[in-house]
Amino acid sequence: METMVTPSLGDSRIRSGLRHTVSDDSRIPEHIEGDPGMLFEAAGPRDLLYFNPKETVAAIVTCGGLCPGLNNVIRSLFFELYYGYGVTEVFGFRGGYGGLDPACGIPPVKITPGYVDGIHRQGGTILGTSRGPVDIARAVDHLIERGINILFTVGGDGTQRGANDIYQEARKRGHPLSVVGVPKTIDNDVGFVSRTFGFVTAVEEAVRVLDCAHTEARSTPGGIALVKLMGRHAGFITAGATVASQDVNFALIPEVPFSLEAFLSSLEKRMRYKSHAVIAVAEGAGQELLEADASKRDASGNLKLGDIGHYLRGEIERHFKEKDIPVVMRYFDPSYQVRSRPANCQDSLLCDLFARNAVHAAMAGKTGVVIGLLHERFIHVPIELLKGHEKRVDPNSGWWRSVLATTGQPDPFV
Repeated sequence: METMVTPSLGDSRIRSGLRHTVSDDSRIPEHIEGDPGMLFEAAGPRDLLYFNPKETVAAIVTCGGLCPGLNNVIRSLFFELYYGYGVTEVFGFRGGYGGLDPACGIPPVKITPGYVDGIHRQGGTILGTSRGPVDIARAVDHLIERGINILFTVGGDGTQRGANDIYQEARKRGHPLSVVGVPKTIDNDVGFVSRTFGFVTAVEEAVRVLDCAHTEARSTPGGIALVKLMGRHAGFITAGATVASQDVNFALIPEVPFSLEAFLSSLEKRMRYKSHAVIAVAEGAGQELLEADASKRDASGNLKLGDIGHYLRGEIERHFKEKDIPVVMRYFDPSYQVRSRPANCQDSLLCDLFARNAVHAAMAGKTGVVIGLLHERFIHVPIELLKGHEKRVDPNSGWWRSVLATTGQPDPFV
């Protein structure tokens, strides 16, 4: 059992005047059964603040790919700062981390109640986003020049690695900058976060597409509908949408390798029996079947995946042509449709809670942390701890057993 130490700017001496505060001694275990694992500091409002709200200047940046709920997070961060603490100077850096470099030529925008009015009903991010790093020294120079005391970084693993670099650089210079991350990934694959915002909305939207795919497949003799869903390294969206839909016959995810021949054989049996099939495949599944070039990476440094959707479509058509079995393929790739939706009610609530706990942490002087969520309790997770703690679908877990029971597919395809 190890107690995680939450980085802090120093002693907090200003009375917050808030009710129902949380003690720094309150701990949340990593596991609730057996060995408790690591113990994390509980998130929430503190009795003592590090920053004087009337003198505080805060900033928000959103980075990486889109995800339902980004505007909700921006709005709730601002409202907790503005109405909850009385911080009136809040800025939004535009265009992702690039906006922290003054050379980009896009000045930050001052956030006001009018600026965030109604943005939670819109998909995307009102501040804009991008992938890729920023010159850390110039970014910190810019933050110091503008008198920024708090920086909220809304993004995934790459974003939070950048946040850690900014925190470390500011600390090295002796500048009291609170850097607090709000974890964002539509794939639901961040360590120490049981459910990321936007995930439930993504599953809900994916189910709508699967419903359409099922209609297409069953309305045509020999109909096969193939739907490619998001999930580079984790199949949570595919697994969740499969179980929620109940109309998927085959689900393929990155965590469970499969034999192409065995999969095609099972699909052929299904078509001879039912004459239609729906297949859901995560974008990162079956990469071992493709020839990926390790030198090809996106601006965030992620390996560019091979297109498993087009590959499977071609192999399915080839297989049934060789067997002289007529099929009609319908291919769906709703990735941008799924991630650009506004957050649903459940995710809207989650966005609000992540954002407000981030503000509580920052005002209390916590820094170099990401807001986590374990056992329905929000926690402070040192950013450095995220490295090497990716979350994946466990093939021996209830997640995957539910998928197998829903689809009836072999486990594994070998």
